[in-house]
Amino acid sequence: MVHKILFWSGFGLAVRFWQLGIEMRPFFNRESLWAYPVFAAAGGSFGYWLTGVESRQMKLLTDRRDRLLEKRRRRAEREGTSQAGNNGPPTLSRKVIPTCGVEFHLSNYIETGSADNQSYVHARPNSSLSYF
Repeated sequence: MVHKILFWSGFGLAVRFWQLGIEMRPFFNRESLWAYPVFAAAGGSFGYWLTGVESRQMKLLTDRRDRLLEKRRRRAEREGTSQAGNNGPPTLSRKVIPTCGVEFHLSNYIETGSADNQSYVHARPNSSLSYF
């Protein structure tokens, strides 16, 4: 929380320096020194407000995730399949297709569609083939 307030306070000061630079006025004029704490306080208050927004969003996302996981668990129980301990997304296994001495890893290819509704398989950039 403190790092966000300090960052936005510094941003407020930078805005003040930028303003004076655009106006080509001296940075440390005795009559305008009062504005630096005002700009820093305005930036700091924005950082404090932003910290509150972030904490509320994280709480909302956590609650939503918990509800979805509970819903998935109830659906799995209802369908008769128990997925005890597997609350995360399904993982893709790395399948190997041996062909003519070359292993083609399916994770190295992308399936894409086209205008004529045909599926094409393209090699991922920087994918490697391993020989055995």
